[in-house]
Amino acid sequence: MNNEQLKQKLNDLKACSPAMEWLGERDAAQMWAECERGDWMLWLAKKLGVNKRQLTLAKGKVAETVKHLMTDERSRNAVEVAIRYGYSEATEDELFDAAYAATAAAAYAAADAYVADAAYAAAAAAAAAADAAAADAADVRMASLRRSAQIVREIIPFETILTLLK
Repeated sequence: MNNEQLKQKLNDLKACSPAMEWLGERDAAQMWAECERGDWMLWLAKKLGVNKRQLTLAKGKVAETVKHLMTDERSRNAVEVAIRYGYSEATEDELFDAAYAATAAAAYAAADAYVADAAYAAAAAAAAAADAAAADAADVRMASLRRSAQIVREIIPFETILTLLK
């Protein structure tokens, strides 16, 4: 897939302006290999219809990077169940129940906290948590985003993305 085809596909999916600007002249392989934004990669994987277990595993593993910052056991449990689900060790019902419980925990913690489905926005959550905890927030935020991107690449190979882009 060449750059123009990729740009058209991303436009059709309604990719954000910063992502489109970052893409520049990169082709699909360069995009997946060089992206430093796990949140963007998870967004694309979801939009392309990556297998639910594989996507949930990636989201869970990214959320796991900030699990130590989660104050409610229901939220930590949701991360663990998401990972187990990704490995086919938990059922849809267990995933739903854990997500529901984590949503309740988040609702009590803050009206805008969405821990139950934080897996999708886990990279952004990791960055926000890092920002709050670090003296040099910008560097820590980028390190967190880079780590989340690496996790996504380890779980969702480029070949999967390329197949779904076509």
